[in-house]
Amino acid sequence: MMLEIILAAGCFWGVQATFDKLDGIIATEVGYTGGTTENPTYQEVCTDTTGHAEAVKITYNPQKISTNEILDVFFQTHNPTTFNRQGPDIGSQYRSAIFYTTPEQQKMAIDKIKEYQPFFKAPIITKILPAGIFYPAEEYHQKYFEKNGGVCHTHNSGFNKEAYYQSKLSPQQYNILRQKGTERPFSGKYVVFDKKGIYRCAACGNPLFDSSAKFDSPCGWPSFDKALPNAVQIKKDLSHFMIRDEVLCSRCGSHLGHLFNDGPTETGNRYCINSLAMDFKE
Repeated sequence: MMLEIILAAGCFWGVQATFDKLDGIIATEVGYTGGTTENPTYQEVCTDTTGHAEAVKITYNPQKISTNEILDVFFQTHNPTTFNRQGPDIGSQYRSAIFYTTPEQQKMAIDKIKEYQPFFKAPIITKILPAGIFYPAEEYHQKYFEKNGGVCHTHNSGFNKEAYYQSKLSPQQYNILRQKGTERPFSGKYVVFDKKGIYRCAACGNPLFDSSAKFDSPCGWPSFDKALPNAVQIKKDLSHFMIRDEVLCSRCGSHLGHLFNDGPTETGNRYCINSLAMDFKE
């Protein structure tokens, strides 16, 4: 069963673009909600008199991405401590709000604020409200960056990301994922491991590799011949007097391992990944 949640986190162009990248998101739609004016236009909402927030209605598959993961992305990609403002955008239409559609989402949102508050210097003022009427925005606003190019910067300067990950990860995991460390060869729990399922980022839960892409390798680390679509980013790594391709989680930017071109399958790829950088879900 698909679920819906409506999130307001500033300019809806950037919020939509952020969530469109996530595996498990079925559909997104930008629009207006939380106010009193019926069928508002963008120009009316911009007057800050309608009571509506710029928001994104998200339809998602909870078997692929959990509500908790969606809320993690929400709190990490905007500043929930500023009143009616995100960066240079000022007005109640840019307020931070979660509009839930189930009691479970409401409870998760309340718990998530408690979880994240220690990592912000100022109080989180995100409103948690039942979803009401959602008015779709004009067509030219839908998938704006996809159609027109460009990006919208996020405003989370008050979020202490590293303190958050230190609290979430073991010291060994933090060293690998956030400090680009490497576990000893043949020490990881997924080196000799053949269950069927999905390997996810241990820091943020992002799906990374399907078990069908895993192959036996003598290198001492779990090896895969391909990643899931849009799951990882590749960056040049010039450390240790070598030139290598570093593999990063596309969602949270954590270090996973390295990519080599000596794989035994038709892709020629060998994603050499630390076990401690991953969790497995059957």
